This record gives sequence, C-alpha cells and structure tokens, in this order.
Amino acid sequence: MMRWERAAGTIVGSAVGDALGAPFEFGPPGAFSARFPTPGSGGEMCGGGGWDPGEATDDTQMAVLVAQSLLERGGLDLPNIFARFQRWAASEPKDIGLQTEDVLTNGMPWDLAASIHFQVNQRAAGNGSLMRASTSAVHFAPAGRTASMDAARRIAALTHGDRAAWEGTAIFHELIRVTLAGADPLTVLPDILSLVHPDHRDRYATVLAPGWHPDRATEFNGAVWPCLGSAVWALRTTTSFEDALRAAVDLGGDTDTVAAVTGGLAGARYGLDAIPARWTQPLHVPLPGFGGQVLRLNDLLHLSDRLEA
Repeated sequence: MMRWERAAGTIVGSAVGDALGAPFEFGPPGAFSARFPTPGSGGEMCGGGGWDPGEATDDTQMAVLVAQSLLERGGLDLPNIFARFQRWAASEPKDIGLQTEDVLTNGMPWDLAASIHFQVNQRAAGNGSLMRASTSAVHFAPAGRTASMDAARRIAALTHGDRAAWEGTAIFHELIRVTLAGADPLTVLPDILSLVHPDHRDRYATVLAPGWHPDRATEFNGAVWPCLGSAVWALRTTTSFEDALRAAVDLGGDTDTVAAVTGGLAGARYGLDAIPARWTQPLHVPLPGFGGQVLRLNDLLHLSDRLEA
C-alpha cells in the first residue's frame, strides 16, 4: 500500500468516525448495532442529535483548522493555530467542549490560557486535543519520532494544561507515524510507552495493554487515556476499518471522539480504499467562522496530499 493511501485514510477515516459517532454521543453501549444490526446494510450515516447525516463535529473542524494553519504558515505557528481556534469558537459552533471553550474565551494570551485554566480547575485531561490530531500526525510524521511527538504536545497544550492530554496526543502521533511507514502499530506500543512522561506512563500502559477492555475503564471515555485506550482496543479486536468503527461507536459515551480516534488509526492501517463509500459520500465538514467553508471528501483528500507532501 502506498504511503499516501494511509495518510488519506488517517484524515478521512478520522472524519468519518466523527460523523458516524456524533448522533450516538452520550448514548448507551450497543446503540449503534441495535439500530444497524447488519453490517453493510447502509443508512449508518443517519444524523440526529442536532447533526445532519454525514456532518462532522468540532473534532474534525478543529483538525482542519490545524491543517490549514500548518499549510498556510509553512509550519508550526502556535499563536496562529490558537487565533484560528478563537475565531471558530466565537462563531458559536454546534458543539465545543466546555474546557476548550473556556480556554479559548477567557481572554488570556495563547501561551497562558490553558495553563491558567488548569491551575484554577486542576482538571484538564479531556480528549479535546486528541480528537483533532489526525492532520498534525500526518504532517509531522516525516519529521521523525521526536519532532512529531514534540509537536503533538505543543499543539495539545494550546487548550489542555494537563500533561496527560499532551502525552495521549503524542502517543497518537507516534502510532500514526509508524503505521504510515507500514509497521504494525500494536507491536510498537511498548517502545512508544517508554517515551511517555514517567508521571503518566503507568496509566497509559494500563489502557493500552493487550488484555484491557473499555469496560475496565475507571473514568468516562471523554478523558484522554480511556479514549485512546478504547480506540486501540477497537483496532486490536477487529480486522477491518468498518468493524473497528462499529466497535468504537458501540462503546457508547463520547462516541464521536472515540470513533474519530479509532478512524484515524484504522484509516492509517487499512488505507483509504477500506473506508466504505456509503460513509464518505455524505461526509462534510463545516467551518463556522470561516466564510461558510464546507469541506467534502475531495477537499479532505487534497488537504491530505498537501500535508503529507
């Protein structure tokens, strides 16, 4: 499989997972398969809960904003990414995480807003930085392990002051990097864990272990480590892109983000052609605050080509 197919699979797969899971957010386990018991029967991009069929949420919207900044600024410009996030948040998007909204609207400068939020609240380990990492993971993969994981941490820190969020996003970047190179991401997990900050290594080792199941999570999957653990579990226990996404959405809870992270990993592993056309055809990504932009499949493919190049 060509590298570009895996890169496109990462970005499109994450967006597809986001849109597929959005109508089931905060629902019970098994709701997806109860509604669509026969795989491949169609209609899964059903919309609902305020979302149109195939509409991507804040997960993909923020990932696109990161991508556009990387491309237009010729590299990592953290103040520029933060300003784009602020512009987007001010436009009243359909969905925005409570923590992310507070950081982007608290009036603090880009390099203080998240850390001050964390100092005040002492909790900032949501999955909001992990959910948007597909585009940056593809872009920084050619730079190598250290540079990619460092970029992940720095982008995560724009909105999340808790290092747990930085480390989870860095793990995702490295999983994508090795998968784009054709390696099995599951076999390199022990090596990746050795690069995680010691204060957070044990919690990630627990949720990324082969025998772990999301039922054993001690926190809601809106937290970064059970979210990443659930996505890796879905990848480990299935053998196709479609089955991985069904498993992810069926976990319930924060279904759009768990499925977005799963979709990124599964898309990198199985490639663009493994993503069902019935899921990509209705896919669209509105960008509130940016002149009515709505990205569709071809736009995401073009974005992927530029990021990967």
